[in-house]
Amino acid sequence: MTAVQEPRTTASHPLAPTTEAEVTVVREVLAAAGLLTEHVRFAFFAPEEPPKSEVLAHPDGADAERSFRAVLLDLGTGRSHDTVVSATRRELVSCRELEPEREGQPPIIDSEFEFIEDVLNASPDWLAALEKRGLEPASVRAVPLSAGVYDIPGEKGRRLARAFGFRQDHEADHAWAHPVDGLVAYVDLTARTVDRVIDTGVVPVPATSGNFDDPAVQGEHMTSLKPIEITQPEGRSFTVTDGRVRWGKWDLRVGFNEREGLTLHQIAFDERPICYRASVAEMVVPYADPAPVRFWQNYFDCGEYMFARYADSLQLGCDCLGDIHYLDAVVADDLGNPRTISNAICMHEEDHGVLWKHTDIFTGAREVRRQRRLVISFFTPIGNYDYGFYWYLYLDGTIELECKATGIVFTSGTPGEYATEVAPGLGAPFHQHLFSARLDMTVDGTANAVEEVEAVRVPMGEGNAHGNAFARSATRLTRESQAQRDADPGSGRVWHVVNTERTNALGRPVGYVLHPHGQPTLLADPASSIHARATFASKALWVTRYDPAQRYPAGDFVNQNPGGDGLPSWVAADRDLDGQDVVLWHTFGLTHFPRPEDWPVMPVDYTGFVLKPAGFFDRNPTLDVPPAPTSCH
Repeated sequence: MTAVQEPRTTASHPLAPTTEAEVTVVREVLAAAGLLTEHVRFAFFAPEEPPKSEVLAHPDGADAERSFRAVLLDLGTGRSHDTVVSATRRELVSCRELEPEREGQPPIIDSEFEFIEDVLNASPDWLAALEKRGLEPASVRAVPLSAGVYDIPGEKGRRLARAFGFRQDHEADHAWAHPVDGLVAYVDLTARTVDRVIDTGVVPVPATSGNFDDPAVQGEHMTSLKPIEITQPEGRSFTVTDGRVRWGKWDLRVGFNEREGLTLHQIAFDERPICYRASVAEMVVPYADPAPVRFWQNYFDCGEYMFARYADSLQLGCDCLGDIHYLDAVVADDLGNPRTISNAICMHEEDHGVLWKHTDIFTGAREVRRQRRLVISFFTPIGNYDYGFYWYLYLDGTIELECKATGIVFTSGTPGEYATEVAPGLGAPFHQHLFSARLDMTVDGTANAVEEVEAVRVPMGEGNAHGNAFARSATRLTRESQAQRDADPGSGRVWHVVNTERTNALGRPVGYVLHPHGQPTLLADPASSIHARATFASKALWVTRYDPAQRYPAGDFVNQNPGGDGLPSWVAADRDLDGQDVVLWHTFGLTHFPRPEDWPVMPVDYTGFVLKPAGFFDRNPTLDVPPAPTSCH
């Protein structure tokens, strides 16, 4: 389409990290195409990764074609365009206008957060509600939140937010402690007007302090904790070159984008592929309070807010401990200019206890080896919560994802049936944190299949006279309609990804196993709006045939999407999965009934999953791990 005649932008690999120069080129191309007017902002920017086949066929060292996807939002009109730009050829590849009523809206952006208080304070209804509560508008911090989709007259197709107020007593005061309850405003973000103020009555604003960083709140620091120092006198065991990481027998690429954050690519062990791409592709935080001012609280932090654009610049000794290697991440700001997040990704090794050990009663042999893992992580704050994502690679071929949730619980002034009283008069509504991991598997190649494996009780009787037997059942999930599964911790249910063309030395298919934590999935009613919009979260596992366009489990445009996009629409094709190129979508997470101990700042809570080899190797792959420098014999 439209081209800018400038020197080519090149990269050594299709998945190399985004550079500031590439962001600048994309902006120049869009400007030359007349798409960047005074009121247009970037609502989304990320690499447009080529199909898997092209990446796998890319010759080492050859120049790579680099394209980027940018979603543009006109703040003045509400119109938006989904574009793809080739930074290599400096060319606009595609551009189409979104249909908000059918597809949903682009994510909410900083430029909209910035004007929300002015919009509220221009509303007579909002000001009257504050006056009724004896509150000065200047003391109330507005929190604009994604509106969801409900059968509310006049909302369809419009760009909206819903806003709460929190009283802030001074500049250093954490306003989350003082929710102005019984009050919410519905805001038209394009017109910059308040559609409606719902005021269900005055609720006392909690007076408790939320200032966890105040020395008076913290109290005198403990003096009994001695320093822990982690050193590697000979340096790190891993190398990083242009996003490619090598550690022990592991070889992979690291990426980053503002929607998913950290992404892992072409994960291989001892030159054997395991997973082509791994990421957290979506998350949703549905709240349980059905009150008139709160029933709509359901946040898709990836799809509605692009939460990784707020990733922290990590600090040695605070966020990361040890011999650390940091990677910067380049994103685009609202104006399409490059913004570098320094130290966005932290990489280090850490000891992880005993790897294997045996003292033999017959031979007297005593051998022990220590486990270690490579940690690749990032942390991002989004509103009141902070999330950490930690990928662990172990010496024995295990892959683990651990998600950490901390920060401040969302608050209300109404403890009761659907909220815990975490401080005097201060409620914290029940909610869930549900993540969707997208695992594009390539277990020794792309000819894969998925089997559901679980423990089975064997009834006492013939062949089991004493009743001690139990067995293992394995069910091949051959079609997408069959591969929508719940976890079952009581049966030890796991999912094996096996290669249908390769076997190990014992003649069995090589494979990797997904071990779920088995916590609750989406608890909202199946007839609810949030269930329609977050259908992915209703099952612990979905399996689909690989399609490069199918990237996000709730669809490309989640904000104000009426539902049905993403996984439910894809699996309607009911494609064959047996011996195919398959993608696993795993829902995992936390169901949070807040505790007083979660206030005023929440200790980290953990969730995640594990991928372990099962028949992928012919024997223990860590026999060659050397003993510790001191004798372990």
